[in-house]
Amino acid sequence: MNELQQLNESHGLLLVFVNVLLEQIGLPVPAYPTLIVTGALAMQSKPLLGAGVLVAMVACLIADGLWYWAGKRYGGVLLKTICKISLSQDTCIRQGLTVYERVGPRAMLLSKFLPGAGALVTTVAGMNATPIGVFVRYSLAGSFIWAGSALLLGMLFSDALIPMLDWLSGYIPVAIVSVLAVLGLFIGWKYSKRRRLKARTARIPRITVPELLALRDTVDAPVVIDVRPSFHAAVVEGIPGAVSISLEEPIAPWIERLGDVDMVFYCACPNELSAALLAEKLHAHGLTRGKALIGGLDAWQAAHVQPEAPGRTAA
Repeated sequence: MNELQQLNESHGLLLVFVNVLLEQIGLPVPAYPTLIVTGALAMQSKPLLGAGVLVAMVACLIADGLWYWAGKRYGGVLLKTICKISLSQDTCIRQGLTVYERVGPRAMLLSKFLPGAGALVTTVAGMNATPIGVFVRYSLAGSFIWAGSALLLGMLFSDALIPMLDWLSGYIPVAIVSVLAVLGLFIGWKYSKRRRLKARTARIPRITVPELLALRDTVDAPVVIDVRPSFHAAVVEGIPGAVSISLEEPIAPWIERLGDVDMVFYCACPNELSAALLAEKLHAHGLTRGKALIGGLDAWQAAHVQPEAPGRTAA
């Protein structure tokens, strides 16, 4: 234990800084356990505790600042890139935008407790042109809550953690294999859940952009429905004349209006999942004349069709 304590005192802060920075940048290297261990060991060195919080906050602010700047500069393109590497890529964009739409910059207070959410929320903050002063305040506050809670847990349970660390020091290979096994099970569960959701929504009929374009000038032109969260719809222009219906809003007011028309749903998410989910939701209420646009807004834009802001009323 003395060797571990000496290592923590000599290189602990550097380890905390590097680990936190890498995790907040987006690499799969969890820093929360490192902070808990640092908190436990800091019981023997109180100055290390305060320094640990400050170092973690600085590392978080650097990473958050990079995501904020990138979100402000690259916007939706970066958001899609982040979600492509997410284990929940089908719902990543919708959930991230919806959370920020509901609570604004306050989302940064707790986003670091969820894997990947910190990068997502700070990117959305940049997309939304959140004032830099507001961004920095919430980033620092969220970092303090996140890092401080881990260090506090380490302090509170140091009597149990330190003997455990002593024991684990002799079984490092076993501990590594156990962690990897748990991680593998988690990834497998997420993948299985995603496969089931895709299989369920695959039953919703699809329509291509050329097919939609061919129908738009006919007497029986379908009502195009934008399923993106309103924040994203306000930032990124959509299909002309589309009706905006968020997946989270009540659908009761729309049931009568959409009961006797063909509908085409589109979103800005992988596998047009949100579009299919809203179509499925309306299908449960007897509105079965809906199709999801294959490729969503990306496919529409790729067809060299100039997008514009959607409306709020059906034609």
